[in-house]
Amino acid sequence: MWFKNARIYKVTEQLNFDGAETAFEEQKFTPCLGQEAVKMGFTYPLHPSVKSLVHEGQDGLFLVAVKRQEKILPAAVINEELQPKIDALEAEKCRPLGRKEKQVLREELIQALLPRAMVRSSVVSAIYDSKAGYLIVNTASSGRAEDLLALLRKSLGSLPALPWTDANKLCLNMQDWLAGKNLPTGFALGHSVELKAPDEEGAKAKFSNHLLTSAEVQSHLEDKLVNKLELTLPETITFTITDDGSLRRLQWHEVLANGNDELGWDDLALRIDADLLLMAQQFRTLIAAVCGHIGEAVSKTVQKSPVWNAEDEDPLYTDAVAFVIESQKVSVSAIQRKFRIGYNRSAWIVDAMERNGVVSEMGHNGNRKVLLRQVAA
Repeated sequence: MWFKNARIYKVTEQLNFDGAETAFEEQKFTPCLGQEAVKMGFTYPLHPSVKSLVHEGQDGLFLVAVKRQEKILPAAVINEELQPKIDALEAEKCRPLGRKEKQVLREELIQALLPRAMVRSSVVSAIYDSKAGYLIVNTASSGRAEDLLALLRKSLGSLPALPWTDANKLCLNMQDWLAGKNLPTGFALGHSVELKAPDEEGAKAKFSNHLLTSAEVQSHLEDKLVNKLELTLPETITFTITDDGSLRRLQWHEVLANGNDELGWDDLALRIDADLLLMAQQFRTLIAAVCGHIGEAVSKTVQKSPVWNAEDEDPLYTDAVAFVIESQKVSVSAIQRKFRIGYNRSAWIVDAMERNGVVSEMGHNGNRKVLLRQVAA
């Protein structure tokens, strides 16, 4: 039950799970049959013996799970079966087959092999914390998380969910955290980090089981961005936070994870409820610490200059605005490459453009829109 990864979404409106059991039943998982390549649907989140597709726990917690099954056809098997068919058809037509003809043969072969293919199944669980307003999905894959959100949205009618934190602001903070500055309250650096240069070459530096405050690691902050950083909350959890906001390799402290052992497993629902509540409480602490810290940094910046004149702050601002309007595209990395400046400075310029109405706020997909068509005179 203890999550090993987490994709976190902020749910902006309260979800209504009344009648959800019936709605989920319509999207219940059924195995792949015949020529079906992939099937996905809701499954029992507690245990196959507990016949409920939605489990309501304590303190406003809801647990759901989605099962995915897909047919596995190794490329080597397909190619081995395909080549004789290509050879025979080329001999019959006395000419080489074109790309489209080979593709048609390949698709026909795949359809013929699917009924005999092996299957692979996986289950992704999610907690909806109605009190905190977050949906936490137990996966590192954005695709698997989106699959679960899509099923929830289809069954509940709507699901107003956004990423839990602003990716640009998170990246800025990750740079500071590795430098030992402004870590979220109670957190400390772990022992692993991955950095990547923002240029086309994309040089990487990866450290595992390393002292992150060492000069060897810190020197990479001069020309690289932090992509992954291990953080730890003593006696609670160690995890890796990535620049897209996902949490990976969650390692719960042994004392915490075994905190409900005295309950045993005789009452399955009672034990899972207890673990679920304990884990959700730790997620609430983690989310509040990270989001609260980033929010404080933003509020201080706004307070420092309520009407922010970026031209007074950065001499490149006007040129950057002209570049963005001309290209009708905006990203921190594009400005960084164009003007050969650091990531932090580039991110500040983009934030300034947002405040001054040049570009939009970041959308749920991480992109911004350019709002102006020409530079104001």
